[in-house]
This record gives sequence, structure tokens and C-alpha cells, in this order.
Amino acid sequence: MLLNTLPHGTPTDAPTLMIAHGLFGSGRNWGVIAKRLSDERQVVAVDMRNHGASPRSDSHSYPDLAGDLADTIDGRWDVLGHSMGGKAAMTLALTHPGKVRKLIVADIAPVAYAHTQLQNIARMKSVDLNAITNRAEAMEALGDLDDSLKAFFLQSLDLKDKVWRLNLDALEANMPHILGFPQIEAQFTGPTLFLSGGNSTYVLPDYRERILGLFPKARFAKIPGTGHWLHAEKPREFEAAVRAFLNA
Repeated sequence: MLLNTLPHGTPTDAPTLMIAHGLFGSGRNWGVIAKRLSDERQVVAVDMRNHGASPRSDSHSYPDLAGDLADTIDGRWDVLGHSMGGKAAMTLALTHPGKVRKLIVADIAPVAYAHTQLQNIARMKSVDLNAITNRAEAMEALGDLDDSLKAFFLQSLDLKDKVWRLNLDALEANMPHILGFPQIEAQFTGPTLFLSGGNSTYVLPDYRERILGLFPKARFAKIPGTGHWLHAEKPREFEAAVRAFLNA
């Protein structure tokens, strides 16, 4: 399926950069970084299926997400994916290598993780949207979550239409797929950067053999003093690392 896109800048001689966001996110979350990177190339931030303004589906497997990215790419682009979007980007590169020139995977590995997000889906589902009239009430209704996490979730709340811009039912049903990674007998031999948070535990040294088995040209870099949300915690350092890799 074709995804909703948020283009920044105009096409140049450099390949277009696609940005694929993580779970509960949207292309809008990446607007500042996308705009800054668009001084050298066109940048297209997408809403993944079941997120933002993109189509809804009962399925949320990585082969399907990768197919959506492939359908949306016009030619051969560079691709940056964070978390869930990073797994989708990896699957894209492995299954549609002709669509990807360079790959950047932000703080995720091609492995299964144990930390479910079902509790956050339950929290969002518990909010009585008909009783919410403003952002402050929505913050309060989300309970004792961290304020930054609440603010992130509320970026996907349409207060006017009283709906979440997330297909929470599908994301809940597909949580095992989201936490896992498909078995793919292929390699992506293009330039690949695994860019991680210095304080994050998502890309452990134990995962390097698995990563290099799928992405033999992978390079590894960390942004010190950041966790899983490295692009939000140190956006300028993140931008610089992305820019240096794409222009190398």
C-alpha cells in the first residue's frame, strides 16, 4: 500500500532520504530533522500503516511494512528507520535491495525483544475521548506515565475528531510480530549504519554476529549520553551522524 508522505525540500542530485518512524509515532515526529536534512536532498517522512494518516490494516507484519515502503519509494532511495521503522527498513533492504542505496538503522537490531508495549495500548484505550476537551485533560487521563511519554502519545490524538490516529486494535493484535523479526534468507550488501544510543540496551554486542550475517557491510556508531530516543535527545548530533554517513 502507498503510505501517507510528508516531503521536505525538493529533489536534488543526491538520493531522496526516506524516514520510517517507530511504534506509536508518525512522520510529523521527524519534521525538524527532516527539514534540516532537506538542505542537501529531498527528505520524505512517512506515516507507517496503522499510524497517522496512512491506511489501516489488520496485518502489521514486517514483510507487509517493508512492502509499503517499497511501494512508496520512487526509484532507489536512502532509508533511515528508528525502532519499529528500523526493523521495517531492514526488512525492506533484505527483500527489496534494489530500492535501497544506503541504510541507517536507529537503535534497533534484527532480533526479537521481550519488552511489550501492550500496557501503553491499554492506557490509550482506557481514555474516555468523549470526556476530553483539551490537551491538559488528556495528559491527566493517561495517568501516572512519564510526562514525555504522554506528550509523545498525544501527538497521535485528534482532539477535534475524538480519535487516536493509531489503529490500536491492530497494533495490539500484532504485538508479537512487532517485537519479533522475520526469518529472511538474504543479505543486504549495501552500506549500512547501525546508529545507537550510548545508554541504550537495544543493540548489544551479542547481536553483532546476527547483524553482520544479514548486513555484511554494517558499521556501528553510538551517540553518547542518549537512550532509545537518540534522535530526540541529541538531534544535532544525530543529524550530523546521518549526514556524514549519507555523504561519505
